[in-house]
Amino acid sequence: MSAPYTVRIAEDPADREACFAVRKEVFVAEQGVPEDLEYDAYDAGAVHVLAVREDGVPLGTGRLLHGEAAAGQTGGDALAGSLGRLAVVKEARGLGVGVALVRAIEDAARARGLTTVDLHAQTHALGFYERLGYEAYGPEYAEAGIPHQGMRRAL
Repeated sequence: MSAPYTVRIAEDPADREACFAVRKEVFVAEQGVPEDLEYDAYDAGAVHVLAVREDGVPLGTGRLLHGEAAAGQTGGDALAGSLGRLAVVKEARGLGVGVALVRAIEDAARARGLTTVDLHAQTHALGFYERLGYEAYGPEYAEAGIPHQGMRRAL
């Protein structure tokens, strides 16, 4: 049986808006991240992925930064991408949406010739990313007032 949702690259403006709406629901409304911190200049050049239910309702999103945009996130490694802004709406959690989004971002990274993916995980999500093959590195730190940990996975 196939999943009751699909994941795709958000290439058209409507898909991008759906990605931003999911981020607003999860990060701004649910977690209290200030809206001016949630959206940044990197959004324009990022690869955004979108998970949608069969009826088109958005369930989750994430983005991949690559090239110069990722350099600040990856220590300047030109072959590393930065996975970020991974968000799944409350009613879709536990359905595998997050895993599907991470795998789609990794596929997008491979398609761009990248060999590693870095991310800044909220500490409550460390186990999720560890199950997907990511390893923590460096000290814990706060980002938007939320504890985070750097993680990395070779592709």
